[in-house]
Amino acid sequence: MIYATSMLSLSLMTILWAAPSEPTPLPDRIEFNRDIRPILSDRCFSCHGPDKNKREAETRLDTLAGLHGHADKPGPVVPGNPAASELIRRIESVDSDVRMPPPEFGKDISESEKTLLRRWIEQGAKWEGHWAFQPMRKTPAPQVNDERFSQHAIDSHIRYSIAKEGLEPSPRADARTLIRRLCFDLTGLPPNPDWVDRFAKDPSDLAYEELVDQWIQSPQFGERMAVWWLDLVRYADSVGYHGDQPMPVTPFRDYVIDAFNNNKPFDQMTIEQLAGDLFPEPTTEQLVASGYNRLGMMSAEGGAQPKEYLSKYIAERVRNVSGAWLGVTFGCCECHDHKFDPFPTKEFYQLEAFFADIQEKGLYDAGSKTDPWGPEMPVPNAEQKRTMQALSAKIADLKKFLDTPTAPLASAQDNWEQSYVAWTPLKPIEVKSLGGATLTAQEDASILASGTTPKTDTYEIVFDDVPEFTAIRLEVLPHDSLPKKGPGRAGNGNF
Repeated sequence: MIYATSMLSLSLMTILWAAPSEPTPLPDRIEFNRDIRPILSDRCFSCHGPDKNKREAETRLDTLAGLHGHADKPGPVVPGNPAASELIRRIESVDSDVRMPPPEFGKDISESEKTLLRRWIEQGAKWEGHWAFQPMRKTPAPQVNDERFSQHAIDSHIRYSIAKEGLEPSPRADARTLIRRLCFDLTGLPPNPDWVDRFAKDPSDLAYEELVDQWIQSPQFGERMAVWWLDLVRYADSVGYHGDQPMPVTPFRDYVIDAFNNNKPFDQMTIEQLAGDLFPEPTTEQLVASGYNRLGMMSAEGGAQPKEYLSKYIAERVRNVSGAWLGVTFGCCECHDHKFDPFPTKEFYQLEAFFADIQEKGLYDAGSKTDPWGPEMPVPNAEQKRTMQALSAKIADLKKFLDTPTAPLASAQDNWEQSYVAWTPLKPIEVKSLGGATLTAQEDASILASGTTPKTDTYEIVFDDVPEFTAIRLEVLPHDSLPKKGPGRAGNGNF
């Protein structure tokens, strides 16, 4: 059974491969990225592309200057003049020593592709940069003769594309399947069975729209949408390296969920995540958002070199920003100019400079009880905020009450000042060091230590005629005979 099925599949594939295909009509207006770049990339860039180590004859066909040339060096393309273009002469040559690509390369340019290149040059050889940096254009929906699958422009594009492949669209899903797909797409959860039964009885467009509105407004919608963003910005509640110690940053997760649920504009979300702490008076929400900059891995390994890991952290931050926000592979530029995206190595380190003032350590102290993973901040919930506001208001009232002068308070202050006794120096009549140091009473009632310097010592001092007292003050004084002039006897003058 299996053998027969395999033979049948092989026969069908053979028939499909052998079937002649209709030539694709050439577009009226040739576009570089759509029509020309794929040809050059497949047949030419291997020897005349971005890799300088493999480039032949110092000729580049992947850049505007390489194709059109400049004042000092003409390029292989003369806009508007195919006959004068070296590119056309090479691809149409019958001389195997001149023709490009060379026969041994094994990838000839077809006649229709030659016509595309010629027509592109005739139309002015307009060059386009990397597709990701081109202005977006609205593409009109193709016309399709199938009203069942043309309810939306997206439907028309899909119907048109599968028709080119000789395929037919699948039949419309039944109501139960449709509501399950919708609920999973919008909330990540299965629908309530009652909703399924209700929709099965009334699968109208209006009922479908009501379900969409209901689930978009649910808290689970933000949770579902946040999944992909949290993956992009490498969110995790642990440090990532070695011991992978826990480091809860759930307030950032909640910020992203709330951003989707509240339909926060993406530009505002971007500013808050990259630099929320740089606002003149940042809110707690903006400070939490800026926690994005601390989501990378952090090491507490004993053998790690702090400066090496600071370099790792900031380089990873550049790679993540470029991937999450720019949609490009910037990481290659850490070591060399990018071969396929238009970025030199210099720009990788220029982007690093934007994050050079982030306060972080190369090596953290996981055992510290006060600051194991760097700066942190309290993030109270709504109830805690209300309690804190109430307590702050009560403290302010009490301070105002205490700072308000009153007659009884003024009288008590005056009485206390009248009873105040000035500090009275005590003159010792006997001094003794239990550690063996020499203690000498001075004329100003101070005591000078000299001689032996024990690691620890106890001084016994006897005074006579001590008045009634409420406090004792001990003063340590400098002296020229002490190391570093004191006030202590340690080698560095410490007491």
